[in-house]
Amino acid sequence: MLMKAVVMVSFLALTSSLNPLGADEQTVPKSQVERPTYPFDTEEMYDPAVVPAYAGDHAKIYAHIDGAIEDHTKALQRWLRQPSISAQNKGIMDMAEMLRGDLEGMGFKETTLVPTDGHPGVWGYYDAGAEKTLLIYMMYDVQPVNEEDWQSPPFEANLIDHKLGKVVMARGAMNQKGPERAFLNALQSIIAVNGTLPVNLMIAAEGEEELGSPHYPQIVDAYEDRMKMADGVLFPMSSQGPDGNSSMILGVKGILYFEIEARGGDWGGPRKAEIHGSYKGIVDSPTLRLIKAISSLTSKDGNTILVPGYYDNIQAPTHEEQLLLNKVVSVRNDAEIQKSFGVSRWIDGQTGRDALVDLMYNPTLNVDGMWSGYTGPGVKTILPHMATAKMDSRLPLGQNPDDMLAKIRAYLDANGFGDIVLRKLSGYPAAQTSVSTGLSEAVISVYNKYTEGLSVNPRVAGSAPFYQFTDRLGLPMIPAGLGYGRGAHAPNEIFLITPGEGVKAAGLADIEKSYVDMIFAVAKAGRK
Repeated sequence: MLMKAVVMVSFLALTSSLNPLGADEQTVPKSQVERPTYPFDTEEMYDPAVVPAYAGDHAKIYAHIDGAIEDHTKALQRWLRQPSISAQNKGIMDMAEMLRGDLEGMGFKETTLVPTDGHPGVWGYYDAGAEKTLLIYMMYDVQPVNEEDWQSPPFEANLIDHKLGKVVMARGAMNQKGPERAFLNALQSIIAVNGTLPVNLMIAAEGEEELGSPHYPQIVDAYEDRMKMADGVLFPMSSQGPDGNSSMILGVKGILYFEIEARGGDWGGPRKAEIHGSYKGIVDSPTLRLIKAISSLTSKDGNTILVPGYYDNIQAPTHEEQLLLNKVVSVRNDAEIQKSFGVSRWIDGQTGRDALVDLMYNPTLNVDGMWSGYTGPGVKTILPHMATAKMDSRLPLGQNPDDMLAKIRAYLDANGFGDIVLRKLSGYPAAQTSVSTGLSEAVISVYNKYTEGLSVNPRVAGSAPFYQFTDRLGLPMIPAGLGYGRGAHAPNEIFLITPGEGVKAAGLADIEKSYVDMIFAVAKAGRK
C-alpha cells in the first residue's frame, strides 16, 4: 500500500550566536516515521442496489420544471452574476440579502440575516405543518478569481457551447451556487403545484465556507434547539461524471489552516525592515529560516510528516467503510483523475485502494502559498526581514485541529525554531454519517432511480463544517445531488445545463426533478 520509509532528517538551521540552542548547526535526532497503512479484512463490496429505487412519480411537478426551465436557468445565472468573494468581502452582503429575499419570495415566513463576528449567516424556515423537518446547509460565498485566466468573464455567467453540451461558466457555478439554486428551483416548483412542501424546511447558510467556516458555530448557536428537531441535513451539490456515474458522499475530512512566519529577532536577521542583500554575508535570513522550519516538518520528499504523534488517534476503516471503499475502487480510474488534475502520478506511485485509503485516512501537511521580499519585475537585491506562508492540514476522523497545531508548535520549539510564529486561521474536525441511516437510504433510492454505477464514498479528502451537524446536533448529514460540474477554485468553472449527445450526466431539469424526489423520499423515510 504505502511505501514504508525510514526517514532520517538533518538540517542546517540558519542561526546566529543567539540561536535558541546556542549552536550554528542543529541536527534533528534520527527519526523513524512511517505513514500508517490500514489492512482490510474483506474484499466484499457494498451494493447500493440493496436499496430499492424511489418509486414516486410527481408528474405535475416535473412538467412545471420543464415549463419553467428557462426562468430557472435565469435564476441560476442571477446568483452567479452576484459576486460573493468571502476572502475579499466582495459582494457578500448583497448575496446574503439575495438569498434571504429569494427565500421570502418563495413563501418562507421566517427569514433573516444572522450576525456573526464575520460575514452574516442566512436563516430561513418554511413551516409546512409536516411530520418531518429537513435542515439544508448552504454556502453563498465563492473563491477569488484572476479574470485574465477565464475564457468567459467569471461573473457574467454566460451560457457556453461546450463539448459536454450547454454549460454556464462562472465562479461558483458548481461550487456551490449552481446546485444550491437548482435545489431552490425544485422547491419553487413543488410549492407552485402543491401549494406547500412535504417537509418543514430549515435553511442555515454561511458566507465563510471558503474561509474555513470560522463563525458557522455562531449561526448554529442562534438556532441550535430548533435545528436539533430536524430529521437530517442535506447539502446540495453535483456528484456525477459525464458518463452519468454518481459518487455519493457520507463525510469529509477536518482541517487545520494556519500561517507560519519568520521575522528577524534575537536569533538573527533584520528586525524592522529589509536591508541590502550583500549583508547576507554576515546577517541571517528570515526567509531561509522559514524554509528550513517548514522543510523540517516533513521527510525529504515532503510526503511523510515528522511531527511526533501526527499519525496518532486516526480511526482506521471500519467494516462498513471497507465495504464502501471496495466498491469505490472498483469504479475509480486513477489515470483519468490524474489527467484531469494535470499530474503524472500519485505519491510513491500508489494506485487503486492504496492511494484512496492514504488520501482518506491519513493527515496531510500542505503549503498553500508563501511570500517574502521582492517578487516584482527586474532586479532588487534585498535581505527581507520577514517571510510568511499559509499552510493547511487535512485531518481524518479522530484528530483534533488544536491538538495537531500544538504538536507542530512543540516540534518547532524542540528543534530550535521557538521564534517561528504560528497563527491559527481556522479549523474543525472531520465528520461522517453511516450509510444505513434513513436519510442515507432515502438519498440512495433517488440515485438508484436516475443513475447506474452509483458508489458511496465514506468521505472525501476535502473539508466542510459538517461536524456541527453530526457531532454537535447528532444529525445524519448527506451532501447530495445529480449533475456535473468542474473547475472548483480554478478558472473556467462550469455547471452543465443541457447535456450534449452521449453525455449521461443530468442537466438542470433532471437535477431539479431528482431534488423533488429526494424531498418526498425524505418525507417518508425512517430515522435510524
